[in-house]
Formats: sequence, C-alpha cells, structure tokens
Amino acid sequence: MTWVQPEDLVGHELRQAAEDGRDARAPAARWAAAGGPPAPETAGASATPRPDLRPLAEELLDALAALPSPLAEHEPTALPDIRALTTAPTGTPHAEPENGAGRPSTPDSPYRGCTAPATSPYEAQSPQAPEDTPLRNTPPEALEPREPGSYGSQENHEGTAPDLSGLPRSGGLPETSRLPEAGRPSETGGLPRTAAPAPPHPKNRPAHDPALLPRLHASWLGRAAGCLLGKPVEKLPLDAIRALARATGNWPLATWFTARGVPPELLAAHPWNRRSAATSLAENIDGMPEDDDLNYPLLGLLLLQRHGRDFTTADVARLWLDELPAGRTFTAERVAYRNLLDGVEPPLTAVRRNPFREWIGAQIRADVHGWTRPGDPVAAAAQAYRDAVLTHTGNGVYGAMFVAATVAAAASGTADVHRALAAGLSVIPPRSRLAGAVRLGIGAARAHPDFDAVVDLLHAELGGYHWVHAVPNAALLAAALTHADGDFSRSVCAAVSGGWDTDSNGATAGSVAGLLAGHPDRLPERWTSPLKNRLSTSVPSFDGIGFDTLAELTHLEAVRP
Repeated sequence: MTWVQPEDLVGHELRQAAEDGRDARAPAARWAAAGGPPAPETAGASATPRPDLRPLAEELLDALAALPSPLAEHEPTALPDIRALTTAPTGTPHAEPENGAGRPSTPDSPYRGCTAPATSPYEAQSPQAPEDTPLRNTPPEALEPREPGSYGSQENHEGTAPDLSGLPRSGGLPETSRLPEAGRPSETGGLPRTAAPAPPHPKNRPAHDPALLPRLHASWLGRAAGCLLGKPVEKLPLDAIRALARATGNWPLATWFTARGVPPELLAAHPWNRRSAATSLAENIDGMPEDDDLNYPLLGLLLLQRHGRDFTTADVARLWLDELPAGRTFTAERVAYRNLLDGVEPPLTAVRRNPFREWIGAQIRADVHGWTRPGDPVAAAAQAYRDAVLTHTGNGVYGAMFVAATVAAAASGTADVHRALAAGLSVIPPRSRLAGAVRLGIGAARAHPDFDAVVDLLHAELGGYHWVHAVPNAALLAAALTHADGDFSRSVCAAVSGGWDTDSNGATAGSVAGLLAGHPDRLPERWTSPLKNRLSTSVPSFDGIGFDTLAELTHLEAVRP
C-alpha cells in the first residue's frame, strides 16, 4: 500500500510545509522524537515499515494541513480567486531599462545576463509580492530578503508583454480592435488587466480547420515519443543521466538511451528505471508501453466522450472508479482514489492527508483539455481546473492550467512556442511559485545557448523541491520548449536531459512540439517508427489502439458543438 500509509506521508507533508512557508516546527519535533522516518526520496513507502507510528501520523497529517500558509493570498485554489488574480485591475507597471536582447533586466540580479522572459498580458501589472513571501523552496526559518530580479521577484518579469495577436479571436485573448479605451494596450506593451477574454467566435470553430486532425496526430505521437525517451532514466539524478548518455556518445541527448556500450560499473552505479528498462531502451522498444502519462489522456478522452466539455469534478471521480485500476495510480492520484473509497467527496479528496497535492500529477492529465479547445486557452484551463481539483491544490492545479492553455494555443495553428507559453502564463496567478518558475525557465533558456547551463541554473535554484513537484518541472518544461524554439527533437531531448520527472516532461514537451510541427510526417522517423502505431494500456477498450485512431477520436471531441 505505497503512497497512502500515513506513516509514509508525514515526511512529505513536512517537506511541503517548508516549501509553502507553514511553521511546522512543533509537528516536526514530535515526529522526530517518535523516530518517524523522513520522506522517501523516490519510492512510495519508507524502507522500514512503521505501522506503530500510524496513529501519530494521522494526527500530525491533519494538524499540518490546518496550518496557515503565508502564500495563500497569492496561491489560491478556488477558480474565481485564480481568475481575480489574473484579470483584476491593479495599477500601472513601472518602466525599466532595456538590455541588449530587448527585454528588461536588473543589474544586481543573481541571474545577471539572463534576459527576463516574456510575461502574460496581465502579469506586467501584477502587484508586488511582500518581500517576506517564500517564493523559493526554503524553510521559513532560513528565508532571507530577495535580491531584485531573483526568482519570483517582480523586477525580473515586468516590462513588455508578448504579442499574442496571432491567436484566433476564440483564443480567450481579446483583439485590440474589440477593446474599449480602458482596455487598450498600455504604452509599455501589456494588456491592462481590465481587458476580459473575448468569447469564442462561432466562425472560428475548429471544425473549419482541416489541419487540426494532423496536428492532433502529431501531438499524440509526440507525447508518446517524449514519454518513452524519458522512461528509462526516470528517478535517476541528473549526473547519472548525463553519464549514461555520454558513455554511448549520446550527449547532448539526441536519440533513445541504450545500454549497449555502457560500462558495467556505470550501469551498476546508476541502474535504469526498474519498471521501464525492458521496454524503453533503443534495443527493446516495440510499440508504446503503458505509462500513466498516456493513461490519463485516454481517461480524459473518455471523460469528454461521456460527459462533454461541461463535465464536473464528480464526473472525473466516477470515471476513475469505473475505468482506472487503482494500482495504476501514484502519489496524489492514489491518495485521492483512496479518499474516494473512504467516502470523501471532491474537492476534499485533494486535501485530506495528501502531501502530493502540488506535484505534477494533474499536469500530466491536461493535454486533452488543450487538444479539445484549440485556440481557446482560457476554456482549456477551465476544463483542466475541474479535472485537477480532484487531486491537487495551488501550484498542482496551476501546472495543469498552464499546460492546458499552452497546448490550446499551440493547437490553434497560429501561435509559435513562445506565444503558446505566454498564453499558458496568462491563466495562472502571476505571483505563484509556479508562474515564477516558468518565468525563470524561459529567461534562463533565452540567456544561455548551452542547455546544460540552463539546467544547472534551474537545479541550483529549484533543486530543493521533490523531483516530482510541479514547480521545478514546469520551469524545466518551459526552458526546454523555449530553448528548442519549436524544434521537435530538441524539445523532447532538452526536457528529458534536464532530469526530475523525465517521462512526464518529455511527454508534455513532445505534445506541444508535435502540435507546432503540425503533421506526423514532419516528426523525425527515429521517434515515430519504433512506436509502431500501437499503445499498450490497462484503460479499458484502448489497449493496442493506434495513435491515428486516437487523433480521430480527439478531433471528434474538439469539433463537437
């Protein structure tokens, strides 16, 4: 019973408390005095079972969840509060000098020379966060004032907003010609936060886009290839990933991992992922093996087929109980699943004894909501939100909304990768840690031509988070997509080569880059041929299905009136 026993969860909840600034010193002292173990680094259970600690663990988990977080104001979970932060009027941005790359930069930033990333059209006017807000992964007792321009600070991301005018009118971002005077772009380039998203225009329905089907086909293939690339090195530390690839001349990463030619002592020191090695190395790939990064898009497709775009979170819960084997769930999803079986109803399923509620699980479920809302990032984010809150809160939800909106923009066929990422940023709270991490990733990718340097910077800044947490993985995903500039191979290879949740990041990067490629024939054959147009899964009725068929089924939901 991994990922759910209270004695295995306390260490994770203490870590989560430190990350979001809750004062957990008293519960931590009680846990340590009782001999409680720390959070398992990679597994779902502690090395030595301690069922004797279960009563204390249950008490502490409930007490920890009740502690107030100083980030609550900037990281809400309720959708109206999220929307208020991304659309409420808050004032006028201040001007900053431009650096050589045309983006604002702060002279005393610890990332001197790292150009500031593009921001959401609303974000340039977001309020300044309190200086003591813990926007990094730092325990409260170790917090120090930020240097201007550091990760999460306002100085590092104000300035010229990206040009999103290429998105169709249904994309949730209003055209200047449709705005009242108060909603026109400001002289500094950002759309004022008073500008509400335009409603979908009936003439821009995806049914009128004959290129949508091949885009979706390329995206399904890209998601599978990126996931498969990352599977053998999932859970491995960054230095191990680099060493294994370099041993076979595959660094910078450019193709599948292989055990051929790797010295035995290196394999002994850094063994491949136990569950995946038999099906995901170059020498043994035979179709796409089962993975939760593909299972969840299948479930999302089932959800839309049965309930349409107006599904509820309760519909998601019922679908899981009907179609998702419990043993195929992990982290927050398994906790929520157990909560459902215990009679807990959504959205309490996401918060009851769930220390994984800000991890990446909701994010890997989000692509289907973007695929079926092409050109409408706001609606895609709203769908992803209703899916995500079954299992996640705060930054865990923002990760899903960010990805869904990014995918929706890329699916429009009119946005490049940079506009797509800007659309993703536009739907999440600008002062949240996840938004700050995305900006950090984009800025680092723009500043450094060597992606290894980008990854090293991200790991130095965000390495204190758990490797499955949504915040560092969103930063890496944004960095990989930015650095690759739309190139498919570079996108998936960069995402996987950065470590952390390698298969999930590779999958999302491949999905976005596949949409940008626009057609399966534009994806290199070395990535698509081994998939053999066959997906293995335990989701009923889908085992052995082809990606071409999945694209057709997704297209039907995208064009549904």
